[in-house]
Amino acid sequence: MHRHGYQGRKLHREKDQRSALIKGLAESLIIHGKIETTLAKAKEVLPYTEHLITKAKVGDLHRRRQVIEGLQTLTAAHKLVDDIAPKLTHRTSGYLRIKTSVRRRGDNAQLATIEFVDDLSDKTTDTTQPAKESDKEPKVMI
Repeated sequence: MHRHGYQGRKLHREKDQRSALIKGLAESLIIHGKIETTLAKAKEVLPYTEHLITKAKVGDLHRRRQVIEGLQTLTAAHKLVDDIAPKLTHRTSGYLRIKTSVRRRGDNAQLATIEFVDDLSDKTTDTTQPAKESDKEPKVMI
């Protein structure tokens, strides 16, 4: 048999189990911001999650329902649409990165870490602080 036209990895699972695995990994990535899994699973979950992020950036009702359908829980979907997607508006794609890490001890499988490229922590800058002396107009002494 030829290999042309086949897409994706089977990951030694049937179709329903494979889709549940991808949904679960995508949800863990959204909730925790970073996960470690095998390299093959990481390569499968990356485009799936990036499509969800692109849909979440639009933010209308139809796209929100598509994101809810693509994840397992409502909390992860709402976190993606309300918290994560607004922080990624300056990017058109490439929201995630894969870094290879060590090999697993039991079966020597190559592990990889998937994480967001941008820092999504809740750092708020306080703009109500008074201006420094150097920022104010210079005082003229006559």
